[in-house]
Amino acid sequence: MQPFEYANPTTLQEALGMLGNRWGETYVLAGGTDLISLMKEYIETPKRLVNIKGIKELGGIQSTKTGLRIGSTVTVEELLDHAEVRKSFPALTEAARGISSPQIRNMGTVGGDLCQRPRCWYFRQGFGLLAMKDGKSLVPDGENRYHAILGNGGPAYFVSASSFGPALVALGAKIRLASASGHREVAASKFFVTPQNENAREIALLPNEILTEIIVPHEGTKNATYEVRQKQALDWPLAAASVALKMKGSTVSSARIVLAHVAPTPWEATEAGKALDGKAVTPESAEEAAKAALADAKPLSGNGYKVQLARVAVKRALLEAVRARG
Repeated sequence: MQPFEYANPTTLQEALGMLGNRWGETYVLAGGTDLISLMKEYIETPKRLVNIKGIKELGGIQSTKTGLRIGSTVTVEELLDHAEVRKSFPALTEAARGISSPQIRNMGTVGGDLCQRPRCWYFRQGFGLLAMKDGKSLVPDGENRYHAILGNGGPAYFVSASSFGPALVALGAKIRLASASGHREVAASKFFVTPQNENAREIALLPNEILTEIIVPHEGTKNATYEVRQKQALDWPLAAASVALKMKGSTVSSARIVLAHVAPTPWEATEAGKALDGKAVTPESAEEAAKAALADAKPLSGNGYKVQLARVAVKRALLEAVRARG
């Protein structure tokens, strides 16, 4: 690991004053479950780490007028243990349960999950974010069984690794970011972006900003997350879906269906949501919505199996949502 400076501020303003204006200079450290491994492999070589775990204002979960506030340093375990999250936002609870390692649950943070880098093995082996060689991506003709089947027209083929991102997009959450010059708020659906070059990032966070909190509105939706995994031990899903349904009696007045681990960003299946308008969620209507969600899928040479897995995830998430307490 490359030597680095270590800072341990106690206030947000102190931490913000320590950040740089370019990626690679200074990185924020929270749980460190992703960043430390990247540093060990020399994928990331920051000159300074700013530890934010001791900043009290970044923690805690509280109900506010605008929604449920989740501090960025809240751990996965704290999220799992919170009664209101379990009652009103089962989509988040199920996403948290999918993180099965006790060590990760107790160290990993909600903000860190949203900001983690792609798990693409080309990126993790030092081939760069877009895995380019001689002006061409290695992914389409390479080992791509875990890569994107949607939004994969190039140049990015990795899948977003965030466990909570899809649920937060479905729930219409807002993400608050702070810099030394002020604060801004970004919709969860706009926080994740598809980079167009190697120097870009896959999130809207800037190098001089800190993710401070997430606001999940109290909209009374029925919501759920369903993940399809190769194994139950700690691993990332092969495909997943988060859904949030506004109901009018027993029928859907509006639906947000967001696919996960199948695109460079959490992928909102807008047409699939529209297909449920005015309908009850039944096995048949859920199946039709699932087909609509994957209608534009373009699998690569080795990941065609993901299409059916994603359909299953959508169908089961919808059926689970109407059984959920939220």
